[in-house]
Amino acid sequence: MLTGEMISQAAKDLHESMVARRRDLHQHPEPGWTEFRTASIVATTLTKLGYAVKVGADVVKQESMMGVPSAEKLAQEQERAISEGADSKRVEQMTGGMTGVVGTMVFSEDGPTVGLRFDMGSNDVTEQCGDSHRPCREGFASIHPGAMHACGHDGHTTVGLALAELLVKWRGELKGTVKLVFQPAEEGAPVEADASGKVPSFGARAMIEAGALRDVQAIYGLHITSNLPGGVVGYRSGPLMAGSDNITIHVEGRGGHGSSPWATIDPIVAASQVVMGLQTVVSRQLNISQEPAVVTIGQIQGGTRYNIIPDKVEMLGTLRTFDEDMRQEALKRITTTAESIAAASGAKASVRFGPVAYPVTTNPAQLTQASLPALNLAMGGKTMVIPKVSGSEDFSEFQKVVPGFFYFLGAPPKGKEFAKAPPNHSALFDIDEDQLPTGARSLAALALDAQNLHGQ
Repeated sequence: MLTGEMISQAAKDLHESMVARRRDLHQHPEPGWTEFRTASIVATTLTKLGYAVKVGADVVKQESMMGVPSAEKLAQEQERAISEGADSKRVEQMTGGMTGVVGTMVFSEDGPTVGLRFDMGSNDVTEQCGDSHRPCREGFASIHPGAMHACGHDGHTTVGLALAELLVKWRGELKGTVKLVFQPAEEGAPVEADASGKVPSFGARAMIEAGALRDVQAIYGLHITSNLPGGVVGYRSGPLMAGSDNITIHVEGRGGHGSSPWATIDPIVAASQVVMGLQTVVSRQLNISQEPAVVTIGQIQGGTRYNIIPDKVEMLGTLRTFDEDMRQEALKRITTTAESIAAASGAKASVRFGPVAYPVTTNPAQLTQASLPALNLAMGGKTMVIPKVSGSEDFSEFQKVVPGFFYFLGAPPKGKEFAKAPPNHSALFDIDEDQLPTGARSLAALALDAQNLHGQ
Protein backbone atom coordinates (compact mmCIF):
# COMPACT_ATOMS: atom_id res chain seq x y z
CA MET A 1 0.00 0.00 0.00
CA LEU A 2 1.50 3.29 -1.07
CA THR A 3 1.69 6.09 1.46
CA GLY A 4 1.88 9.82 0.87
CA GLU A 5 5.52 9.75 1.91
CA MET A 6 6.31 6.98 -0.58
CA ILE A 7 4.60 8.89 -3.41
CA SER A 8 6.48 12.05 -2.50
CA GLN A 9 9.86 10.32 -2.39
CA ALA A 10 9.33 8.54 -5.70
CA ALA A 11 8.49 11.84 -7.37
CA LYS A 12 11.54 13.52 -5.80
CA ASP A 13 13.75 10.77 -7.22
CA LEU A 14 12.79 11.98 -10.69
CA HIS A 15 13.67 15.61 -9.97
CA GLU A 16 16.93 15.71 -11.90
CA SER A 17 15.51 14.11 -15.03
CA MET A 18 12.43 16.33 -14.84
CA VAL A 19 14.53 19.49 -14.71
CA ALA A 20 16.57 18.35 -17.72
CA ARG A 21 13.42 17.59 -19.71
CA ARG A 22 11.67 20.82 -18.78
CA ARG A 23 14.71 22.85 -19.81
CA ASP A 24 14.95 21.02 -23.12
CA LEU A 25 11.28 21.71 -23.84
CA HIS A 26 11.61 25.32 -22.69
CA GLN A 27 14.47 25.82 -25.13
CA HIS A 28 12.41 24.40 -28.02
CA PRO A 29 8.93 25.97 -27.73
CA GLU A 30 6.33 25.14 -30.37
CA PRO A 31 3.06 27.09 -30.79
CA GLY A 32 -0.33 25.44 -31.28
CA TRP A 33 -0.56 22.72 -33.97
CA THR A 34 3.22 22.77 -34.50
CA GLU A 35 4.26 20.77 -31.41
CA PHE A 36 5.97 18.17 -33.60
CA ARG A 37 9.16 17.80 -31.57
CA THR A 38 7.35 17.87 -28.24
CA ALA A 39 4.72 15.35 -29.34
CA SER A 40 7.44 13.11 -30.81
CA ILE A 41 9.28 13.09 -27.46
CA VAL A 42 6.03 12.33 -25.65
CA ALA A 43 5.04 9.49 -27.99
CA THR A 44 8.51 7.93 -27.93
CA THR A 45 8.76 8.11 -24.13
CA LEU A 46 5.31 6.63 -23.55
CA THR A 47 5.99 3.81 -26.00
CA LYS A 48 9.21 2.90 -24.20
CA LEU A 49 7.28 2.81 -20.91
CA GLY A 50 4.82 0.31 -22.34
CA TYR A 51 1.80 2.53 -23.05
CA ALA A 52 -0.38 1.96 -26.07
CA VAL A 53 0.23 5.17 -27.99
CA LYS A 54 -1.97 6.90 -30.56
CA VAL A 55 -1.03 10.07 -32.43
CA GLY A 56 -2.16 12.22 -35.32
CA ALA A 57 -5.52 11.52 -36.94
CA ASP A 58 -6.23 8.77 -34.40
CA VAL A 59 -6.58 11.36 -31.63
CA VAL A 60 -7.17 14.71 -33.39
CA LYS A 61 -10.11 15.44 -35.71
CA GLN A 62 -8.61 17.56 -38.46
CA GLU A 63 -11.92 19.14 -39.46
CA SER A 64 -12.29 20.53 -35.93
CA MET A 65 -8.90 22.20 -35.66
CA MET A 66 -8.87 25.96 -35.11
CA GLY A 67 -6.16 28.40 -36.13
CA VAL A 68 -4.03 25.94 -38.08
CA PRO A 69 -0.96 27.50 -39.73
CA SER A 70 -0.51 27.32 -43.49
CA ALA A 71 0.72 24.11 -45.11
CA GLU A 72 4.00 25.87 -45.85
CA LYS A 73 4.43 26.90 -42.22
CA LEU A 74 3.58 23.41 -40.99
CA ALA A 75 6.14 21.88 -43.35
CA GLN A 76 8.80 24.28 -42.08
CA GLU A 77 7.96 23.41 -38.48
CA GLN A 78 8.12 19.70 -39.24
CA GLU A 79 11.55 20.09 -40.82
CA ARG A 80 12.79 22.11 -37.88
CA ALA A 81 11.48 19.56 -35.39
CA ILE A 82 13.32 16.76 -37.17
CA SER A 83 16.51 18.81 -37.34
CA GLU A 84 16.21 19.31 -33.57
CA GLY A 85 15.93 15.61 -32.81
CA ALA A 86 12.31 14.62 -33.42
CA ASP A 87 11.53 11.15 -34.75
CA SER A 88 10.81 11.64 -38.45
CA LYS A 89 8.31 8.75 -38.59
CA ARG A 90 6.37 10.18 -35.65
CA VAL A 91 6.40 13.64 -37.18
CA GLU A 92 5.08 12.26 -40.47
CA GLN A 93 2.10 10.80 -38.60
CA MET A 94 1.29 14.32 -37.40
CA THR A 95 1.27 15.97 -40.83
CA GLY A 96 -1.35 18.70 -41.00
CA GLY A 97 -0.69 19.80 -37.43
CA MET A 98 -2.40 16.86 -35.73
CA THR A 99 0.06 16.91 -32.84
CA GLY A 100 -2.04 15.28 -30.13
CA VAL A 101 -0.83 12.17 -28.28
CA VAL A 102 -2.77 9.71 -26.11
CA GLY A 103 -1.04 7.01 -24.08
CA THR A 104 -3.22 4.27 -22.59
CA MET A 105 -2.36 1.58 -20.08
CA VAL A 106 -4.74 -1.07 -18.80
CA PHE A 107 -3.81 -2.09 -15.26
CA SER A 108 -6.81 -4.36 -14.67
CA GLU A 109 -10.14 -5.04 -16.33
CA ASP A 110 -12.06 -4.02 -13.21
CA GLY A 111 -11.92 -0.39 -12.33
CA PRO A 112 -12.54 2.98 -13.93
CA THR A 113 -10.91 4.57 -16.94
CA VAL A 114 -9.29 7.76 -15.70
CA GLY A 115 -7.92 10.53 -17.90
CA LEU A 116 -5.10 12.96 -17.11
CA ARG A 117 -4.56 15.93 -19.42
CA PHE A 118 -1.37 17.87 -20.20
CA ASP A 119 -1.08 20.75 -22.67
CA MET A 120 2.05 21.14 -24.80
CA GLY A 121 1.84 24.33 -26.88
CA SER A 122 3.87 27.50 -26.32
CA ASN A 123 2.93 31.18 -26.52
CA ASP A 124 3.59 33.73 -29.24
CA VAL A 125 5.94 35.63 -26.94
CA THR A 126 9.58 36.58 -27.40
CA GLU A 127 11.50 35.63 -24.27
CA GLN A 128 13.09 38.67 -22.66
CA CYS A 129 16.69 37.95 -21.80
CA GLY A 130 18.87 39.49 -19.13
CA ASP A 131 20.97 38.45 -16.17
CA SER A 132 17.93 38.44 -13.89
CA HIS A 133 16.06 35.93 -16.07
CA ARG A 134 17.27 32.45 -15.09
CA PRO A 135 16.58 30.64 -18.41
CA CYS A 136 18.87 33.15 -20.12
CA ARG A 137 21.45 33.15 -17.34
CA GLU A 138 21.65 29.36 -17.25
CA GLY A 139 21.43 28.78 -20.99
CA PHE A 140 18.01 27.26 -21.64
CA ALA A 141 16.04 30.24 -22.96
CA SER A 142 13.98 29.80 -26.12
CA ILE A 143 15.99 29.43 -29.32
CA HIS A 144 12.88 30.00 -31.46
CA PRO A 145 12.20 33.70 -32.15
CA GLY A 146 8.67 34.77 -31.29
CA ALA A 147 7.88 31.61 -29.32
CA MET A 148 8.24 30.96 -25.60
CA HIS A 149 6.87 28.69 -22.92
CA ALA A 150 5.38 31.59 -20.98
CA CYS A 151 2.51 29.64 -19.40
CA GLY A 152 4.19 26.57 -17.92
CA HIS A 153 3.21 24.04 -20.58
CA ASP A 154 6.81 22.81 -20.71
CA GLY A 155 6.35 21.99 -17.03
CA HIS A 156 2.96 20.36 -17.66
CA THR A 157 4.41 18.04 -20.31
CA THR A 158 7.32 17.21 -18.04
CA VAL A 159 4.96 16.40 -15.18
CA GLY A 160 2.89 14.19 -17.47
CA LEU A 161 5.85 12.09 -18.58
CA ALA A 162 7.12 11.74 -15.00
CA LEU A 163 3.63 10.66 -13.94
CA ALA A 164 3.61 8.07 -16.72
CA GLU A 165 6.83 6.62 -15.30
CA LEU A 166 5.48 6.58 -11.73
CA LEU A 167 2.28 4.80 -12.72
CA VAL A 168 4.24 2.04 -14.44
CA LYS A 169 6.38 1.69 -11.33
CA TRP A 170 3.26 1.28 -9.22
CA ARG A 171 1.47 -0.99 -11.66
CA GLY A 172 0.32 -3.31 -8.86
CA GLU A 173 -1.39 -0.48 -6.97
CA LEU A 174 -3.69 0.58 -9.80
CA LYS A 175 -6.98 -0.76 -11.04
CA GLY A 176 -8.70 -0.04 -14.30
CA THR A 177 -7.24 2.03 -17.13
CA VAL A 178 -5.28 5.28 -17.28
CA LYS A 179 -5.37 7.55 -20.34
CA LEU A 180 -2.70 10.25 -20.58
CA VAL A 181 -3.94 12.98 -22.93
CA PHE A 182 -1.21 15.29 -24.27
CA GLN A 183 -3.07 18.13 -25.93
CA PRO A 184 -1.89 20.65 -28.53
CA ALA A 185 -3.11 24.20 -29.14
CA GLU A 186 -4.57 25.10 -25.76
CA GLU A 187 -3.49 28.69 -26.37
CA GLY A 188 -5.09 28.54 -29.78
CA ALA A 189 -5.54 31.28 -32.37
CA PRO A 190 -8.74 33.05 -33.48
CA VAL A 191 -10.19 32.16 -36.87
CA GLU A 192 -13.43 32.85 -38.69
CA ALA A 193 -16.32 30.43 -39.04
CA ASP A 194 -16.53 28.61 -42.37
CA ALA A 195 -19.17 29.21 -45.06
CA SER A 196 -21.70 27.01 -43.27
CA GLY A 197 -21.20 28.86 -40.00
CA LYS A 198 -19.30 25.99 -38.38
CA VAL A 199 -16.68 27.15 -35.92
CA PRO A 200 -13.63 24.90 -35.51
CA SER A 201 -12.11 24.42 -32.08
CA PHE A 202 -8.91 24.55 -30.16
CA GLY A 203 -7.04 21.43 -29.16
CA ALA A 204 -9.34 20.01 -26.50
CA ARG A 205 -12.49 19.73 -28.59
CA ALA A 206 -10.57 18.50 -31.62
CA MET A 207 -9.28 15.61 -29.49
CA ILE A 208 -12.68 14.97 -27.92
CA GLU A 209 -14.32 14.76 -31.34
CA ALA A 210 -11.67 12.21 -32.36
CA GLY A 211 -12.68 10.01 -29.41
CA ALA A 212 -9.83 10.75 -26.99
CA LEU A 213 -12.24 10.57 -24.01
CA ARG A 214 -13.96 7.38 -25.09
CA ASP A 215 -14.75 5.28 -21.95
CA VAL A 216 -13.16 7.90 -19.64
CA GLN A 217 -15.14 8.35 -16.41
CA ALA A 218 -13.24 11.27 -14.92
CA ILE A 219 -10.36 13.51 -16.00
CA TYR A 220 -7.81 15.55 -14.02
CA GLY A 221 -5.57 18.43 -14.95
CA LEU A 222 -3.30 20.99 -13.34
CA HIS A 223 -1.88 24.37 -14.29
CA ILE A 224 1.42 25.73 -13.00
CA THR A 225 1.25 29.37 -11.91
CA SER A 226 3.72 31.86 -10.50
CA ASN A 227 0.92 33.64 -8.64
CA LEU A 228 0.45 31.20 -5.75
CA PRO A 229 2.89 30.36 -2.96
CA GLY A 230 5.39 27.69 -3.99
CA GLY A 231 4.24 24.12 -3.42
CA VAL A 232 0.63 25.10 -2.70
CA VAL A 233 -2.34 23.74 -4.63
CA GLY A 234 -5.16 26.19 -5.32
CA TYR A 235 -8.62 24.83 -6.14
CA ARG A 236 -12.30 25.54 -5.75
CA SER A 237 -15.54 23.65 -6.23
CA GLY A 238 -17.92 24.96 -8.87
CA PRO A 239 -16.85 27.68 -11.31
CA LEU A 240 -13.05 28.02 -11.24
CA MET A 241 -12.09 29.80 -14.47
CA ALA A 242 -14.18 32.09 -16.62
CA GLY A 243 -15.85 31.27 -19.88
CA SER A 244 -14.66 33.57 -22.66
CA ASP A 245 -16.35 34.91 -25.80
CA ASN A 246 -14.70 36.96 -28.52
CA ILE A 247 -16.48 40.23 -29.37
CA THR A 248 -16.20 41.97 -32.75
CA ILE A 249 -18.04 45.27 -33.24
CA HIS A 250 -18.13 47.13 -36.54
CA VAL A 251 -19.23 50.77 -36.34
CA GLU A 252 -20.18 52.28 -39.70
CA GLY A 253 -20.52 56.00 -40.29
CA ARG A 254 -19.87 58.36 -43.16
CA GLY A 255 -16.36 59.59 -43.74
CA GLY A 256 -15.11 62.98 -44.80
CA HIS A 257 -12.62 65.75 -44.15
CA GLY A 258 -11.57 66.44 -40.57
CA SER A 259 -12.20 70.15 -41.13
CA SER A 260 -15.92 69.52 -41.68
CA PRO A 261 -17.08 66.91 -39.16
CA TRP A 262 -20.67 68.14 -39.41
CA ALA A 263 -20.77 66.77 -42.92
CA THR A 264 -19.84 63.29 -41.68
CA ILE A 265 -21.03 60.65 -39.26
CA ASP A 266 -17.89 60.09 -37.24
CA PRO A 267 -17.50 56.36 -36.41
CA ILE A 268 -14.50 57.06 -34.17
CA VAL A 269 -16.55 59.24 -31.83
CA ALA A 270 -19.40 56.71 -31.91
CA ALA A 271 -17.00 53.84 -31.21
CA SER A 272 -15.50 55.74 -28.29
CA GLN A 273 -18.98 56.19 -26.82
CA VAL A 274 -19.68 52.50 -27.36
CA VAL A 275 -16.52 51.56 -25.43
CA MET A 276 -17.62 53.69 -22.48
CA GLY A 277 -21.18 52.44 -22.69
CA LEU A 278 -20.10 48.81 -22.63
CA GLN A 279 -18.60 49.38 -19.19
CA THR A 280 -22.15 49.82 -17.88
CA VAL A 281 -23.10 46.31 -18.98
CA VAL A 282 -21.26 44.89 -16.00
CA SER A 283 -21.48 47.83 -13.60
CA ARG A 284 -25.18 48.63 -14.12
CA GLN A 285 -26.94 45.95 -16.16
CA LEU A 286 -25.85 42.59 -14.72
CA ASN A 287 -26.47 41.28 -11.22
CA ILE A 288 -22.84 40.81 -10.24
CA SER A 289 -23.86 39.91 -6.69
CA GLN A 290 -24.48 36.44 -8.17
CA GLU A 291 -21.33 36.02 -10.27
CA PRO A 292 -18.64 38.40 -11.57
CA ALA A 293 -18.27 39.34 -15.24
CA VAL A 294 -15.77 41.32 -17.29
CA VAL A 295 -16.15 43.13 -20.62
CA THR A 296 -12.89 44.29 -22.22
CA ILE A 297 -12.26 46.06 -25.52
CA GLY A 298 -8.64 45.33 -26.32
CA GLN A 299 -8.28 46.65 -29.87
CA ILE A 300 -9.69 49.52 -31.96
CA GLN A 301 -8.81 49.96 -35.63
CA GLY A 302 -9.97 52.70 -37.97
CA GLY A 303 -8.80 55.55 -40.07
CA THR A 304 -5.97 56.15 -42.50
CA ARG A 305 -4.83 59.73 -41.91
CA TYR A 306 -4.87 62.37 -39.18
CA ASN A 307 -7.18 64.73 -41.05
CA ILE A 308 -9.63 62.21 -42.51
CA ILE A 309 -12.72 60.92 -40.73
CA PRO A 310 -13.08 57.26 -41.77
CA ASP A 311 -16.16 55.38 -42.85
CA LYS A 312 -15.84 52.61 -40.28
CA VAL A 313 -14.13 51.41 -37.12
CA GLU A 314 -13.58 47.85 -35.88
CA MET A 315 -13.35 46.93 -32.20
CA LEU A 316 -12.23 43.60 -30.74
CA GLY A 317 -12.74 42.45 -27.18
CA THR A 318 -13.78 39.68 -24.82
CA LEU A 319 -16.59 38.82 -22.47
CA ARG A 320 -15.70 36.78 -19.37
CA THR A 321 -18.45 35.12 -17.33
CA PHE A 322 -18.86 32.34 -14.75
CA ASP A 323 -22.53 31.49 -15.33
CA GLU A 324 -24.31 30.47 -18.54
CA ASP A 325 -27.51 32.42 -17.82
CA MET A 326 -25.49 35.56 -17.08
CA ARG A 327 -23.44 34.96 -20.22
CA GLN A 328 -26.54 34.87 -22.40
CA GLU A 329 -27.88 38.02 -20.72
CA ALA A 330 -24.56 39.80 -21.22
CA LEU A 331 -24.44 38.85 -24.90
CA LYS A 332 -27.88 40.41 -25.43
CA ARG A 333 -27.06 43.57 -23.49
CA ILE A 334 -23.71 44.10 -25.24
CA THR A 335 -25.50 43.95 -28.59
CA THR A 336 -28.31 46.31 -27.52
CA THR A 337 -25.92 48.78 -25.89
CA ALA A 338 -23.58 48.98 -28.88
CA GLU A 339 -26.39 49.28 -31.44
CA SER A 340 -28.29 51.92 -29.46
CA ILE A 341 -25.29 54.14 -28.73
CA ALA A 342 -24.11 54.04 -32.33
CA ALA A 343 -27.61 54.82 -33.60
CA ALA A 344 -27.79 57.90 -31.36
CA SER A 345 -24.87 59.33 -33.36
CA GLY A 346 -26.39 58.37 -36.68
CA ALA A 347 -23.95 55.48 -37.05
CA LYS A 348 -24.67 51.76 -37.26
CA ALA A 349 -23.09 49.08 -35.06
CA SER A 350 -23.04 45.37 -35.87
CA VAL A 351 -21.97 42.95 -33.14
CA ARG A 352 -20.62 39.43 -33.63
CA PHE A 353 -19.53 36.92 -30.99
CA GLY A 354 -17.01 34.16 -31.53
CA PRO A 355 -15.51 32.18 -33.04
CA VAL A 356 -13.59 31.72 -29.79
CA ALA A 357 -15.92 30.60 -27.02
CA TYR A 358 -14.40 28.83 -24.03
CA PRO A 359 -16.92 27.30 -21.60
CA VAL A 360 -16.58 27.95 -17.87
CA THR A 361 -14.07 25.66 -16.19
CA THR A 362 -16.24 24.09 -13.49
CA ASN A 363 -15.21 21.51 -10.89
CA PRO A 364 -18.21 19.34 -9.95
CA ALA A 365 -18.83 19.36 -6.20
CA GLN A 366 -18.91 15.55 -5.93
CA LEU A 367 -15.64 15.03 -7.79
CA THR A 368 -13.96 17.87 -5.90
CA GLN A 369 -14.88 16.38 -2.55
CA ALA A 370 -13.83 12.92 -3.68
CA SER A 371 -10.45 14.27 -4.83
CA LEU A 372 -9.53 16.33 -1.76
CA PRO A 373 -8.43 13.53 0.63
CA ALA A 374 -5.84 12.20 -1.85
CA LEU A 375 -4.78 15.69 -2.86
CA ASN A 376 -4.32 16.81 0.74
CA LEU A 377 -2.37 13.65 1.52
CA ALA A 378 -0.04 14.19 -1.43
CA MET A 379 0.45 17.88 -0.63
CA GLY A 380 0.88 17.50 3.12
CA GLY A 381 -2.16 19.70 3.59
CA LYS A 382 -0.77 22.53 1.43
CA THR A 383 -4.03 23.16 -0.39
CA MET A 384 -6.24 26.22 -0.37
CA VAL A 385 -9.51 27.42 -1.83
CA ILE A 386 -8.77 30.26 -4.25
CA PRO A 387 -10.98 32.99 -5.73
CA LYS A 388 -12.43 32.59 -9.19
CA VAL A 389 -9.91 33.12 -11.98
CA SER A 390 -10.97 35.41 -14.84
CA GLY A 391 -8.65 33.67 -17.33
CA SER A 392 -9.96 30.80 -19.47
CA GLU A 393 -8.88 27.24 -20.21
CA ASP A 394 -10.09 24.73 -22.75
CA PHE A 395 -9.88 21.97 -20.13
CA SER A 396 -13.48 23.13 -19.77
CA GLU A 397 -14.25 21.31 -23.03
CA PHE A 398 -13.29 18.00 -21.38
CA GLN A 399 -15.52 18.87 -18.41
CA LYS A 400 -18.51 19.20 -20.75
CA VAL A 401 -18.10 15.51 -21.65
CA VAL A 402 -16.99 13.87 -18.38
CA PRO A 403 -16.56 15.04 -14.77
CA GLY A 404 -13.23 16.85 -14.52
CA PHE A 405 -11.16 18.30 -11.67
CA PHE A 406 -8.74 21.13 -12.44
CA TYR A 407 -6.39 22.91 -10.05
CA PHE A 408 -3.41 25.25 -9.86
CA LEU A 409 0.08 24.55 -8.53
CA GLY A 410 2.09 27.47 -7.19
CA ALA A 411 5.65 27.59 -8.54
CA PRO A 412 7.02 31.16 -8.48
CA PRO A 413 10.76 31.41 -9.19
CA LYS A 414 12.96 30.95 -6.15
CA GLY A 415 13.67 34.19 -4.38
CA LYS A 416 10.60 35.97 -5.77
CA GLU A 417 7.38 36.63 -3.88
CA PHE A 418 4.44 35.10 -5.68
CA ALA A 419 2.57 38.40 -5.64
CA LYS A 420 5.46 40.10 -7.46
CA ALA A 421 6.61 37.28 -9.74
CA PRO A 422 6.20 37.72 -13.52
CA PRO A 423 2.75 36.29 -14.30
CA ASN A 424 1.81 33.64 -16.83
CA HIS A 425 2.22 34.93 -20.42
CA SER A 426 4.94 37.36 -19.35
CA ALA A 427 8.15 37.46 -21.41
CA LEU A 428 9.96 36.95 -18.09
CA PHE A 429 7.85 34.01 -16.89
CA ASP A 430 9.74 31.24 -15.12
CA ILE A 431 8.98 28.55 -12.55
CA ASP A 432 10.58 26.92 -9.54
CA GLU A 433 11.65 23.57 -10.95
CA ASP A 434 11.59 22.05 -7.46
CA GLN A 435 7.80 22.04 -7.84
CA LEU A 436 7.85 19.71 -10.85
CA PRO A 437 7.90 16.61 -8.60
CA THR A 438 5.12 18.24 -6.56
CA GLY A 439 2.94 18.33 -9.66
CA ALA A 440 3.72 14.71 -10.46
CA ARG A 441 2.97 13.47 -6.95
CA SER A 442 -0.33 15.38 -6.74
CA LEU A 443 -1.62 13.86 -9.98
CA ALA A 444 -0.22 10.45 -9.04
CA ALA A 445 -2.19 10.53 -5.81
CA LEU A 446 -5.37 11.42 -7.70
CA ALA A 447 -4.83 8.66 -10.26
CA LEU A 448 -4.14 6.10 -7.54
CA ASP A 449 -7.23 7.17 -5.64
CA ALA A 450 -9.48 7.35 -8.67
CA GLN A 451 -10.53 3.71 -8.26
CA ASN A 452 -12.81 5.07 -5.55
CA LEU A 453 -14.84 6.68 -8.31
CA HIS A 454 -15.74 3.31 -9.77
CA GLY A 455 -19.46 2.83 -9.73
CA GLN A 456 -20.32 6.46 -8.98
